[in-house]
Amino acid sequence: MAKKIILDCDPGHDDAIALLLAYGNPEIDLLAVTTVAGNQTLEKVTHNALAVAEMANIRGIPFAAGSARPLVREIEVAPDIHGDSGLDGPELPEPSLKLENCHAVELIIKLIMLHPPKTITLVPTGALTNIALAARLEPRIVERVKEVVLMGGGYHVGNWSPVAEFNIKIDPEAAHIVFNEKWPVTMVGLDLTHQALATADVIAKISEVGTSCSQFVVELLDFFGKTYKQAQGFDAPPVHDPCAVAYVIDPTVMTIQRVPVDIELAGTLTLGMTVADFRYPAPDDCHTQVAVKLDHDKFWQLVVGALKNIG
Repeated sequence: MAKKIILDCDPGHDDAIALLLAYGNPEIDLLAVTTVAGNQTLEKVTHNALAVAEMANIRGIPFAAGSARPLVREIEVAPDIHGDSGLDGPELPEPSLKLENCHAVELIIKLIMLHPPKTITLVPTGALTNIALAARLEPRIVERVKEVVLMGGGYHVGNWSPVAEFNIKIDPEAAHIVFNEKWPVTMVGLDLTHQALATADVIAKISEVGTSCSQFVVELLDFFGKTYKQAQGFDAPPVHDPCAVAYVIDPTVMTIQRVPVDIELAGTLTLGMTVADFRYPAPDDCHTQVAVKLDHDKFWQLVVGALKNIG
């Protein structure tokens, strides 16, 4: 049976690929796509999500716009990585798909409450603002969600500060809420996603698919690769967000370790750090785990396969 997910995202080059992976893989039942401010403003990332849906001819899936700013802090965006539009590089089609007439948080809650308990996995690949608000607005969803599989954080390294990853750093209070609720949380952080490199041979395999959708991804990765080289020195760009979707599809695509994780909210130099405690075996009530090692070939086979399915 296909795994039901809600993808909460801020497209973003890697978010766009995560959306295509979720839509194109038969193991995923994509119930909804929700957006949150992050890589760019809410208006821009929502337009990008709809444009990707137009490009891939995604129909029958509700899209809803969510939070335009973090819970407490001023909005931060990442134009040095994703450009002014949030999805610079390829030419985007004009969307024809219309947004749902409700806030993303309302849609998330509605779907979780309508479906049987433990059947929906939340897959946030941006700031955790929408997910935190949903848990606070309707606390009953926490015991009904099967799992939260998020792209964010890192137990050894950061990218928006020396120790904090972008998605967590831009709304650490939301992250604190999400990590401290008692639903199962899998953190697919930088320690894992920095292994998901779009190398030249990977890009060649995507190009060989030979569709407009695969060409779109090649163009995404061309721009993304240049900005990552300039901003962070990567010879091949790490494609973060599809890793979270890939874990839901096939958990054997990565090695996971169960450890307590919490969010630093008060440190002058460490704000937004995802603090993972590897000192002892995880206690029996530990509900958080972190991704450690990626099966690179299996991961990219999933991405290429999804692109073939979209056609």
